Amino acid sequence: MYKFLDHTADVLFEATGKTLSDLCTNCALALQEIQVKLSTVAPKRKKVVKVTAPNPDRLLFNFLQELIFLKDAEQLLFSKFKIKITEKSIFTLTADCFGEKINKKHELNVDAKAITLHQFEVKKTRAGWKARVIVDI
Repeated sequence: MYKFLDHTADVLFEATGKTLSDLCTNCALALQEIQVKLSTVAPKRKKVVKVTAPNPDRLLFNFLQELIFLKDAEQLLFSKFKIKITEKSIFTLTADCFGEKINKKHELNVDAKAITLHQFEVKKTRAGWKARVIVDI
């Protein structure tokens, strides 16, 4: 799914998935795990997120940035995702995100501030998809 790698100042992770949807799901879970112990976030509330982009790289970037925005603006953390991606003239990602507002039962880790474009990579492999993401904390 995903693994965290050493980085000097921020958090670096690599994720994989058989499909682009699987990759986005695994990246979303990694981003959430940076911020909170996932098992402490109950999937009580559903929030639908929709983003578009001209390519898979930007699609993943936009989606992860939106999750950070929802954490900051609405105090929402998520522990489960159902993602559908369509491609016509542009890529569209629609995600059902399940979680809850931040509260004292959550075991919080570090605060993600942004996804950086430095070393950001999404690529198709023989096994599916792979991403490399650095999160500014």
